Amino acid sequence: MAYRRERIDELIGDHAEKLSERLQQHRAQLFPPNARKDMRKFAAGEVAGLLGVKDSYLRKLHLDGKAPEVEMRGNGRRYYTSEDIQALRVQLERGAKVEGTYMPGRREGDHLQVITVINFKGGSGKTTTAAHLAQKAALDGYRVLAIDLDPQASLSALHGFQPEFDLLDGGTLYDAIRYEEPVPLSDVIQKTYFTNLDIVPGNLDLMEFEHETPRALAERSASLFFTRIGDKLGEVEADYDVVVIDCPPQLGFLTMSALSAATAVLVTVHPQMLDVMSMCQFLLMTSNLLGVVSEAGGNMDYDWLRYVVTRYEPGDGPQNQMVSFMRSMFGEHVLNHTVLKSTAISDAGITKQTLYEVEKSQFTRTTYDRARESLDAVNGEIEGLIQQAWGR
Repeated sequence: MAYRRERIDELIGDHAEKLSERLQQHRAQLFPPNARKDMRKFAAGEVAGLLGVKDSYLRKLHLDGKAPEVEMRGNGRRYYTSEDIQALRVQLERGAKVEGTYMPGRREGDHLQVITVINFKGGSGKTTTAAHLAQKAALDGYRVLAIDLDPQASLSALHGFQPEFDLLDGGTLYDAIRYEEPVPLSDVIQKTYFTNLDIVPGNLDLMEFEHETPRALAERSASLFFTRIGDKLGEVEADYDVVVIDCPPQLGFLTMSALSAATAVLVTVHPQMLDVMSMCQFLLMTSNLLGVVSEAGGNMDYDWLRYVVTRYEPGDGPQNQMVSFMRSMFGEHVLNHTVLKSTAISDAGITKQTLYEVEKSQFTRTTYDRARESLDAVNGEIEGLIQQAWGR
C-alpha cells in the first residue's frame, strides 16, 4: 500500500475548525445561547475583607439603612453583587477620615498606571497573573481597563469571549492602532460582568500589526510605531485608574509599543532553570531593542519593574534554589509574595473562570483559601506599588 502524504496546511486547518467547533459547544454548555458571563455573588465575610471592615460593622450598616438591598439566603446570610460592593465603597468613602480609604483610585495629579505583563516563554502564568490582577484591582475599587494584546486571546476567553465567533468584524486593539483609518479606542472597549472592569479583547487580527509595521517603517510612515498604544490610551485616560496589558509571549512590535506605553512592568517567572535561562535571553533582547526605541525618542522611564514567581511549589527544593538565586540577583525587584501552583486555579480555568469568580464550594476549603491568599498577597503588593507611584 502506498503511503499517502498529507498537506500540512489542510490538516492544521481541519484540526483548527474541529477544535473551534468543540470549544463553542463547550461554551454553549456552560452558558445559554447568546448569554454573557455574569459574576457570582460574594458572602458578607468576603465583602468585609475586601472593604477592610469587620462583618459586624457591615451588619450595622444594613440595620441603619446605609447599605444597599442585597440577597438574603438561609440563616440570614447576606450575598452581594460586585455592584453592591462598589455602592458600599462609595457610601463608606463619604464618611472616611482619610481620603481614598475605600476609593483608592486616582486623584487630581495622579498619572494613569499602565502595567504590562510580559514573558518570552509560554506557561509562565502570564495571562493568569494579568487576569487576577485586573479583577482584584476592580474589586478593590479601581477603574480598570484590561487589554488582551496576545493573538491567542486567553485573557479574552477568561472573560467570556471566543474570538472566532464573537469578533468576526474586528474589535481588537489592532483596529485602534492600525496605520490606515484607525478607530477611537473607545470603539473597541467592552464592558465586562465585573463592576469597574472593561476589556479590549484580542484575536488573530493583532498579528496584522506585526506584519504591517515593517512595511510602514520602510515607507517612513511609522517612525514612531512605538507610541501608538500610548497615544490611544491617552484618549481614555480620564476614565481609568489602572490599565493591565497582557502581552504576547514574543518581543515584537506589539510588545515594544506596550512597553513604551507602560508606567510599570511585571515579568512572570516560573522558577525552573530552563525558564530562567529563557528569561535571560528575553531580558537581553528587550534591553537591546528598547535601547533603540529610547534613542528614537521613546520614553523608557518606569515607576517600577518587578518579577513575580508563579506556579510556585514551596516543597520543591530546586524551585526554592531558583527563587533564592533570583532574590540574590535582583533583590527588591522580586516580589516578596509568590503565586502558588494550585489545582484551584487550574480547575477554575477549565470553566473559563478565575479564582475570584469561581464558587468556593467547588473546592476543599484549604485548597481554595491557600490559593486565594497567595493571589491576594501578590496583588496587594502590586497595589502598594501603584499607591507609591502616586506618592501615597
